[in-house]
Amino acid sequence: MLKLLGSLCVASGGALAWYVQRAERRRERDTLSDLQRAFRRMGEEVRMARTPLPALLEILARDCGGPAAAFFKAVSQAAAVGEDFPGVWRERAEALPLRERDKSAVSTLAGDLQGDEEKVCKAISHVIDTLANSAGEMERKRPEEEKRAAALWFSAAALLVILLI
Repeated sequence: MLKLLGSLCVASGGALAWYVQRAERRRERDTLSDLQRAFRRMGEEVRMARTPLPALLEILARDCGGPAAAFFKAVSQAAAVGEDFPGVWRERAEALPLRERDKSAVSTLAGDLQGDEEKVCKAISHVIDTLANSAGEMERKRPEEEKRAAALWFSAAALLVILLI
């Protein structure tokens, strides 16, 4: 009976690990999507409405969800208080649940948000393209990665159950 209970715990642990990994991937995809929408809106606001940056960041924080909202809110608050805007932007960009090249693209935008409209819009477009390419790549690899992760976690759990019994 004790071996059966241990086997059940090991199998549940494998399933939980698979679920957590899947949730992390989903969170990364959702963050990419939120940031793409936010940067598109930012580009439109810069071009059409000429909204000041602190107000624009507050609007983006309200319209986004999850880590993207936290990112824009923190940067907005730092800009309102008068902290070093590029430094806070880069620091918060590094905390986003994204891959390194996506973090780097978002991070480099901090220096380009100051200047003329054309330069800002070009920098925003570059970041949007980078995030869109990442999202497309993730979607293409998603079925294979999910199969591989499921096979890995459930095979490892099955091996441990066999060794336990």
